[in-house]
Amino acid sequence: MSIYTKTGDKGTTSLFDNKRVSKDDIRVESYGTVDELVSFLGLAKNYIDEGEIYNIIQEVQNKLFTVASNLATEDKTKVKYYIIEEDIEYLEDNIDEYMGRLNNPTGFIIPGSGKKSGYLHVCRTICRRAERRIITLGSLSEVDPLVIKYVNRLSDLIYALARYLEEEEIKVEYIP
Repeated sequence: MSIYTKTGDKGTTSLFDNKRVSKDDIRVESYGTVDELVSFLGLAKNYIDEGEIYNIIQEVQNKLFTVASNLATEDKTKVKYYIIEEDIEYLEDNIDEYMGRLNNPTGFIIPGSGKKSGYLHVCRTICRRAERRIITLGSLSEVDPLVIKYVNRLSDLIYALARYLEEEEIKVEYIP
């Protein structure tokens, strides 16, 4: 079986509901950025030796497929899986857990004092970009509010995990 279809050779692609759109459509950009996040999380977890955090990342990667499928489906009657409140509670519980382990720090730090935290900080910034793309999509088309909430909360979780995994906390010094 060939993986190429040649249907995108003229700059269009199919959404999950088979509607064809331009490859630079904001909907494609939204779920494409989520896909990028899934891939970078996959890279990051290769440096994680804490089983609990590895499992959290794996769970998030799975949920991001639900996020992407929602974003990739214009006809909402064809959406098969949804983000639910329990998914957001899972993120919040883990945010609280890991920030609590750090005694709820404040202030900015220089990200990435080690590979684990460094890769997760890259994931955090990709997640925030995905959120911006989803917000733009939401200004043009209906987006499930729980998808937006999930991605917003996810960037907080990735931040909490990255901060927890910092080998050294290097505070930002504002130099005039």
